Amino acid sequence: MATRHTTQILARLRSLMKDTSVVPEAIQAYIVPSGDAHQSEYIADSDQRRAFVSGFTGSAGTAVITETEACLWTDGRYFNQAEKQLDSNWTLMKEGIPTTPTQGAWLAKTLPVGSRVGVDPRLFSKDQWTPLSKILKSSGHTLVSVERNIVDAIWDEKPSRPSHVIQPLEIKYTGKSWQDKVKDVIKEMDTKNCSLLLLTALDDIAWLLNLRGTDIQYNPVFFSWVLVKTNGEIHLFVDPSKVTPAVKQHLNLEADVEMKEHTSSPTTDTVLAVLHPYEHVDGFLAAEIPQQPKKVWISDKSAVAFSNLVPEELLCGDVSPVVFMKAIKNPVEMAGMENAHIKDAAALCCFFAWLEKEVESQRTVTEISAADKLAGFRAEQTDFVGLSFDTISSSGSNAAIIHYKPSPETDRPITNREIYLCDSGGQYKDGTTDVTRTVHFGVPTLFERQCFTRVLKGQTNLATCLFPSKIKGNVLDVLARKALWDVGLDYLHGTSHGVGHYLCVHEGPMGISWRVYPDDPGLSENMVLSNEPGFYQDGEFGIRIENLVKIVPANPENNFKDRKFCTFENLTFVPIQRKMIITEMLTKEEVAYVDQYHTQCRDKVAPLLQSMDKKEALDWLMRETEPLC
Repeated sequence: MATRHTTQILARLRSLMKDTSVVPEAIQAYIVPSGDAHQSEYIADSDQRRAFVSGFTGSAGTAVITETEACLWTDGRYFNQAEKQLDSNWTLMKEGIPTTPTQGAWLAKTLPVGSRVGVDPRLFSKDQWTPLSKILKSSGHTLVSVERNIVDAIWDEKPSRPSHVIQPLEIKYTGKSWQDKVKDVIKEMDTKNCSLLLLTALDDIAWLLNLRGTDIQYNPVFFSWVLVKTNGEIHLFVDPSKVTPAVKQHLNLEADVEMKEHTSSPTTDTVLAVLHPYEHVDGFLAAEIPQQPKKVWISDKSAVAFSNLVPEELLCGDVSPVVFMKAIKNPVEMAGMENAHIKDAAALCCFFAWLEKEVESQRTVTEISAADKLAGFRAEQTDFVGLSFDTISSSGSNAAIIHYKPSPETDRPITNREIYLCDSGGQYKDGTTDVTRTVHFGVPTLFERQCFTRVLKGQTNLATCLFPSKIKGNVLDVLARKALWDVGLDYLHGTSHGVGHYLCVHEGPMGISWRVYPDDPGLSENMVLSNEPGFYQDGEFGIRIENLVKIVPANPENNFKDRKFCTFENLTFVPIQRKMIITEMLTKEEVAYVDQYHTQCRDKVAPLLQSMDKKEALDWLMRETEPLC
């Protein structure tokens, strides 16, 4: 986790901020966000602009460069990492800390009156632009679009954008044809009085069209744009080299169609796919907008460059309908998620049984070699495609870095003297997994066990709660934190995020955190989320216990005002290390929950391990799922 020296990079960037051959008029500040033109959380190397300019490689953060200062905003997951990676040119701004100003407030106070703040309108969404512009304007400043990306202009060896082939995902995995999904979208467009919808989020497009790609590591998506028209036309903008004969057949395209429109017209009962080059989306959209009889739907989450093409009175900025559709898993998707998690649990049982034996035998296993071994166990499973994110394989003090990624410089051995935290996940054609387990192969300290048990109490409290359907996720956050709060402890990350079906491991719009998710529609049946409280003692150890859960109907004793109630059911079935638990700190109900959970681990995972002839893993599973008392 080396520090990057940024003095020359910042000097070149500041020089271009004044260069009128690059910017129409000099700017006094430039904002470099994390995302790409699709506002992706995880991005390709070609879009790592913030990492290039700052040296900070976390998945979330925003760089702000003025003529004299450089600041990096990021959240609690990355405080330790940012402190290690930023050089002396940078000031770390810790989001979520009460004394940390917002980017807008800091700029408004720091800049000389009349300053111009530049952003690339392709990398900035409208819902980011509007509030920032307002606060800057109130202080006498102006937020301006800089069409040529200044970071790109100084990035001498910038990687090219990936362009890998696309693969159709069979209906036995998706549960619904892409044509039927498009028809559902058109129905939603009608309710908003819209005749045109632009989709820019890559996972929205992949889910809608039942296609998957490999353009962004760990995320089965591909660079593309989609325009949906209520007449049944769906226009896909994509690099032609990605479109295989299988994709053409999947989209019902003639074999000789290459980036040309169909000559036929759709009917009200049909859906017609039309292909265009990826780069043609702006021109096509600009030509279509004046012809629309109704409104144009471009989510405020999309690039402001697109929203600016539409007159304000014709613009619908609501969240894309696909966001909500893909969050509610259909029966086939949910069955796939359940199956993927059983396979994943088998792989993890194999891994922990192997790792325990290696450590006990005092054979050298490092964070990196352990992560590689775990990937190998996952690869043995049916329909395994790859990992769902970089494995957080962290030993000792490295486990206190919430989103730690081992590197040759930081790689340390896993021993029986300190905690080992492993947060990992897999992509299978039938589902996406994400699981964290924290273990100790020797004798943990009393404080480590106390912290572990409090984290477990929080996870159990959330897992077993009943709640009204559609309640916002932030309302439940305290349930996971209370046992830690009781003794003055906490963790600086959210408790839960949504998870896609063979898609992104972080999927909105819902989640559980102390912060409100602005587009949270409320927690509803058949959503999939994580349940992952933790605790991190800087410089010493980290603890996190994470399961994925699905939301199911509950049957409480009463039914107030006929409100529907829900609860969670676990999808993850990997034993929780018993030696780390102080049973006396648990209530009878919590003990019963852990024992019941471990019984489920046996019942669901043992048959697969037996069929795979994994005797050591099976023995480990049976031992680790013995009752607590």
